[in-house]
Amino acid sequence: MKSLSEIETTTKRASKAAGFSWGESEEIGKCIRQLEMFGLPGIKHLNSYFHDRQKNIYENLSLIKSSNSSSSNPYCPIILGIGFLDQLKIVENYEKIYFSSIAYPIIFLSFLSRSSEIIGKKINVKFDHKEILLNLNVNIYSNFLNLEFPKNSKNLEINFIENKDNFSDDEWKSLYKLSENTFVEENDSLKKGAAGAGLTDND
Repeated sequence: MKSLSEIETTTKRASKAAGFSWGESEEIGKCIRQLEMFGLPGIKHLNSYFHDRQKNIYENLSLIKSSNSSSSNPYCPIILGIGFLDQLKIVENYEKIYFSSIAYPIIFLSFLSRSSEIIGKKINVKFDHKEILLNLNVNIYSNFLNLEFPKNSKNLEINFIENKDNFSDDEWKSLYKLSENTFVEENDSLKKGAAGAGLTDND
């Protein structure tokens, strides 16, 4: 079994050989390492993408807006992913973000997962009737893990999920009240035994 370090290093070198800059290749290496760590087919899809890239044209998107439509060709998932990371402070203010067509969306997902960790928010992704939850780069949950990821996504929607508790105030108060049974009431004996108690000030 290949180590994650070996996967990242080989991916980085292969990406440079495929025509990406060293900086871009480093980002690709990190993302493919992460996909494989989560048990997702990063190497498989990157290999396929590099092969298709030799005969197909993919569109680069420089400025990400709330709604993005490619002219005729799918967006390159790598340039789009790097751009997303670079523009994160701006795009996180959008309520939703739409993309009309993205090649190899699983590669783009790895960049989104890293974005989730950076901004400290979960990210919900929907595309082609599939739904994925990116949880602060800790895990990737989806409703189709046993299905094949598509080579192209016709429509992809991104939602940033605001942080909030998963329980009600009443549920929290009930649990907190129970925890109070472990509190020790302060009495004269405890006060005398506390740190600093009983010391004589000689100044």
